Amino acid sequence: MAKASLSRMNVEALMSLRDQIDKRLLERRAELEKELAALTGQAKLKGKSLKGRKVPPKYRSRSGETWAGRGVRPKWLVEALKKGKKIEEFFFDKSTRKRRRRRAKR
Repeated sequence: MAKASLSRMNVEALMSLRDQIDKRLLERRAELEKELAALTGQAKLKGKSLKGRKVPPKYRSRSGETWAGRGVRPKWLVEALKKGKKIEEFFFDKSTRKRRRRRAKR
């Protein structure tokens, strides 16, 4: 498109130019939205976010309190560690028990 001096254009020509610009901006917006959709689709396929997902507990006290191993350590665990206990004493893996049961059933 040839460069035109805006000050020399009449109102009708300026309105036409405005319509052409609006049309091109809408086309470009659609292109960018398609690219964004493709990128977010690829990102979802690559890996899933773990934020907000529930995790089975990994640590359990004798009184039945549990902790998944994420975030701040619970008070019961901190107190036990101060008394000299080791964190490994509270570890239990529920998933290995389930796997063993499934294997036994097969």
